[in-house]
Amino acid sequence: MLIADDHAMFRRGLRSFLESEDDFEVVGEAASGEEAIQKVEALLPDVVVMDLVMPGMDGIAATRRICQISPMTRVLVLTSFGEDEKIFASIKAGAMGYLLKDVPAEDLGRAIYLVARGEFLLHPEIAKKVLDEFSSPQNDFTPVTELTPREVDVLTLIHQGSSNKEIAHSLNISIKTVKTHVSNILNKLHLMDRRQAAMFAARHGLVPRKGSAEPKGL
Repeated sequence: MLIADDHAMFRRGLRSFLESEDDFEVVGEAASGEEAIQKVEALLPDVVVMDLVMPGMDGIAATRRICQISPMTRVLVLTSFGEDEKIFASIKAGAMGYLLKDVPAEDLGRAIYLVARGEFLLHPEIAKKVLDEFSSPQNDFTPVTELTPREVDVLTLIHQGSSNKEIAHSLNISIKTVKTHVSNILNKLHLMDRRQAAMFAARHGLVPRKGSAEPKGL
């Protein structure tokens, strides 16, 4: 993984903790958004632990660019800031997780592992803000209403981490049909990739429809 934070002492402390864990390897550090992008291009880490406030390019802009240049790299925001605009901007940019720096070390380790697997994770305080935002009356309308029932099934399985092959098997349709559904979902929801589709599904609490096929082997 890569650590992106402008405080050298924090990077050293975080690196020391992560390297004490058997499953983690820190391949680099960055003190700015620009440097984080350069390191991701060179090192292709599985996870970037990203601060938001850094000199030059901030963590949100860096997250957006990293998600474009290395789609398999997951970004976990680790910051002291819990303002709504930073939370939603980070999620929109492609971050798979958002934690505050007061998170216990063991919870941070678990979060990195989950994000590396493609799961979406939020600090409890942040999760409440996201839930409040999307459950407020002015947000009753959701672009999900633009999707067909089958597209909702596909989007739900994307959120659960299923591959196109697994989705095809679960829904008893061809892989070509799955790809068509995925393309339609991204177009209708104005999303860039499956990562953003998974985050959208997480935000809207999608679960399989009654009577729809359950994913196999998940």
